Amino acid sequence: MTATLLVGALVLDALMGEPDAIWRRVPHPAVLMGRLIGWCDGRFNRGGQRRARGVAVILTLVAGAWGLGAIVAALPFGPVLEMLAAAVLLAQKSLVQHVAAVADALRLSLDDGRRSVAMIVGRDTSGMDQPAVARAAIESAAENLSDGVIAPALWFLVAGLPGILAYKLLNTADSMIGYRTERHRDFGWAAARLDDVANWVPARLTAALIAAAHLAPSAWAVIRRDARLHRSPNAGWPEAAMAAVLGIALSGPRSYDGQLRDYPFVNPDGRRNLSAADVDRATSALWRSWALFVVIVTMIAVV
Repeated sequence: MTATLLVGALVLDALMGEPDAIWRRVPHPAVLMGRLIGWCDGRFNRGGQRRARGVAVILTLVAGAWGLGAIVAALPFGPVLEMLAAAVLLAQKSLVQHVAAVADALRLSLDDGRRSVAMIVGRDTSGMDQPAVARAAIESAAENLSDGVIAPALWFLVAGLPGILAYKLLNTADSMIGYRTERHRDFGWAAARLDDVANWVPARLTAALIAAAHLAPSAWAVIRRDARLHRSPNAGWPEAAMAAVLGIALSGPRSYDGQLRDYPFVNPDGRRNLSAADVDRATSALWRSWALFVVIVTMIAVV
């Protein structure tokens, strides 16, 4: 039953995406999660024992999300509500739209491309050249295929609505407080570590999906070699897979808060002179990987 609901949710998300007419009137669940996490950050990230406070906060929030999911699933028409909620919490169509928008903007001008990619990445964009803009968009595509589609879908498949709600709460917390800054190094420690654990399997599954969807078993050698070069224990896997199947180099040096970080390239022998056409190829890779995942989940549902 859960696999069948997931197929429906995946298809609904791919068709509907994020309807502005709805989310202009009511806050998106991810927005509500963000507000709650922000309130907890302001209320509890102070004084001593910040790591212990952070552990208590994230465990309480995740448990609350899990409990809410269990309550909703037990309501009349619970399966329908689960499918609709899962569709809202998946992000395939919106991811493709945001990445494709960078390609469209880059065709207009470099400045347009910089402004568009700044909406989906956290690095400095003002000094980017065309290859850097395209590279940032493709990296975001690969990483968010894992975090925004495969991981929440997998947690739904494993644990239904409680699983996907708990995962999204944890992933949102990591994106807000899971940084090694002076303010969040201790308070966000638990959110960052638990998010790493929650994404360990999905990241590697995403890499396998990207390689398999492109009939590129040879890509796995690049993935196993270069995934560990990434600063994240998980993001390097889908990123290395995307680099391998597209024949390009990703990651590499970039600037955060005015400071250049000399990160190594993933698939360093790949082409580095990227353009809007390469971003288009990445959006196609997103759909191919999504389609393969839908086929696999459908097979699970039938069996």
